[in-house]
Formats: sequence, C-alpha cells, structure tokens
Amino acid sequence: MPHEWELPGAHEQAPGVWRIPLPLPGDGLRAVNVYAIADGERLVMIDGGWSMQGSAELLAQALCPIGFEPADIREFLVTHVHRDHYTLAVALRREHGSSVSLGEGERVTLEAIGTLSAAHEATQLRAAGAFRLAEKLALWSGPPETPDFELPDRWLADGIELPLQSRTLRVIATPGHTRGHVVFHDPDARVLFAGDHVLPHITPSIGFEFPRPPSPLRDYLASLRLVRALPEARLLPAHGPAAPSVHLRVDELLAHHEKRLAAMLGAVLAGADTAFEVARAVGWTRRETPFDELNTFNQFMAVQETQAHLTVLVEAGELTESAQDGVVHYSAR
Repeated sequence: MPHEWELPGAHEQAPGVWRIPLPLPGDGLRAVNVYAIADGERLVMIDGGWSMQGSAELLAQALCPIGFEPADIREFLVTHVHRDHYTLAVALRREHGSSVSLGEGERVTLEAIGTLSAAHEATQLRAAGAFRLAEKLALWSGPPETPDFELPDRWLADGIELPLQSRTLRVIATPGHTRGHVVFHDPDARVLFAGDHVLPHITPSIGFEFPRPPSPLRDYLASLRLVRALPEARLLPAHGPAAPSVHLRVDELLAHHEKRLAAMLGAVLAGADTAFEVARAVGWTRRETPFDELNTFNQFMAVQETQAHLTVLVEAGELTESAQDGVVHYSAR
C-alpha cells in the first residue's frame, strides 16, 4: 500500500504552493514530489518528475482541480539532473514550450551523460576491491538512451534571486548528492524546496555520480551546514512528506554521517582495508541490512558511498590510503 505522502493529487503546503507526487518505476522510492507555485495566471514548477508512461497525464489530473493545466507551466526550476527530477520537465518543454532551468554545477554532468561508460565505472569498482561487481557491470551493454537529457534553457548561478509575481526564490547551491544540486529558498513564506538534499526519512545517495567529484561527502556535509545556517523553514522535500523543521532534519543527517564515519573507521581498525571490505562490514539502510542481501544496484551505490566516507576520513587524518595493483587500500594512522 502506498504511504499517505505518495497519494496522487495536489496537496497545498502553503498559500499558492502545492505538492504533487508523481510515480517512479522502482519498488524502493515509489514517488517523487514536484511542487506547483501559482505565478499569476501561470505556474512555476519545482522539479519535473520522471518522463515515463502516464506521468504527464497524472500531472495534468493533479493540476486540474486547482485551475491549471500543463500548458500553463511557465518554467521548471529543477533541483538536480537526476532522471526522476529532470526528464519530464524536458519532455513537457517539447510539448508546451515551458522553459527549464538547472543549477550551473550540473553542466559537467549533463554534458558527460552521453559518454557514460561501464568500463569507467568498472574501473572505479576494481579500485574499491569489488571485483565481482566490476565483472557484472562490465556486462552492461552500453550507455543509456538519453532523449530527455537535453540542455536547459538557462543555468542557475548560486545566490541569484528569482522574482515571481507572488514571491522571490533564492537559488542556493548545495553540492553533495550531485555536484550541481540546488535548493530554492522562499524566506518570506519560510519554506525550503529541498530536492534530494534534505529528505525526511532517508539519506540521499552520495558518490553515485559520473563524473565523480573528488570528495562528494565533504561537499554534502558542507552544504548541510550551509542550509542549517539559514533561518528555520518548513521542509518541502522531493521524497517523503513535508516536515515542519529543516534544522531538525539537518541535525539528524549530520549525526547520521558522523555515526557512519565512526563505523567505517572501526571497520578499518578491525582489518578491512578496501572500500568493498568496509562496505561488507557495516549495515545498510535503516534496517542495518547486510551488504550481501542488497540487490546489485544497491551494492554499487553502497561501495561508492563507502568510498566517499573513507575519503573524508583520509582528509581528516584518521586514515591513510595507498594504491597497489590499481586497488586503493586504507589503514589507520
């Protein structure tokens, strides 16, 4: 059964702001929230959703009771380039002419998407000591079809203000989940459109990105502290229900990653010396699921997230790293 937040429709979150859940194809995250903001006789959308069969129709059905239709969308303001946020915006631009805006930090990723290579990712997994996972990935047939990963109409710079008829949104760069992730802050309405940066029930993936930044977890933790320094706001996330406090959830996320760093340091002290071995030594998800019980895709993500945590431990001087035959090994100082 769906959670209450996944139920279709337009759910008002603040005057002139509606949360609209749209479906996702997986059985983990089953919906993504997009947000409709009334802008006079037009709409501005925060995120677009996944371009999959039925999504555009569900969006139209949700907009109808509040007096709008997809043709009324003036602009999509997209938090990051992942498929479940970006691709439906691009598809609807083709049909209705609405514009699409994206954080300028995503330019590198968007331009690299068509060159995504299984061989490159397999090399990363081998560096982590995950040889069997690398072999599975090497069997992947080639780069994905990317018809809905076109360039945006404009790139959004960090700190700019976007004046609407009813409010002004500020763009805040929050790299970490992706290198170009942005959030949109409405200080007058005291709401934060947080994308995947701050989620109420789960933590966003870190390090699962191409091309991979040098230290994605360091970036993410810095972005959390940046958002924590903003005035308190209502959390409007991309996955899960709205929550009354951004600050409370940021504090929880910071504490979570401190706990994860301590667990991974402990695994190295106990003898694990590659990212793969460390990933197998710690639990995953809120249920502390053993690594070997994760599906292959989530194992890929777990290894890369482990690499991101180990990099932060090296930067903090807790660990040292050395490469031998293409594999990175970690040890305590």
